[in-house]
Amino acid sequence: MADNTMNARVSWHEDMTFVATSGSGHQVIMDGDSPGKAPSPMEMVLMSAGSCASVDVVSILQKARQDFSECYCELSGKRADSTPKVFTDIHIEFVVVGKNVSESHVERAVKLSADKYCSVAKMLEASVNITHSYRIEEA
Repeated sequence: MADNTMNARVSWHEDMTFVATSGSGHQVIMDGDSPGKAPSPMEMVLMSAGSCASVDVVSILQKARQDFSECYCELSGKRADSTPKVFTDIHIEFVVVGKNVSESHVERAVKLSADKYCSVAKMLEASVNITHSYRIEEA
């Protein structure tokens, strides 16, 4: 049986700055109270949802042999007014830039990511309303 355990270490650096090290050795700096110094943990959650979904969408579009040169998502997260200020709503809009990109393929890729593949979004959706949209831009 495969070991599905992931590990990480988060170390306090200075002030409210922390260095997170993944089990694979990659590092990310986060900051709890200094805008502009590093992303906050909640910004990292938002970016993680977008990154996870983007991996799915790009992979699905590549397998469908779509001719695109760029794919990105823009995220908007609304947080609760009171502490702990969790996300209540997240909207993810995908933008695919390419030549003759099929709308049905993009729609399918976004839907599959949302409904089946994106583990970060699937984990969050139990308590967060997550919506998706997309647009296609001709290269």
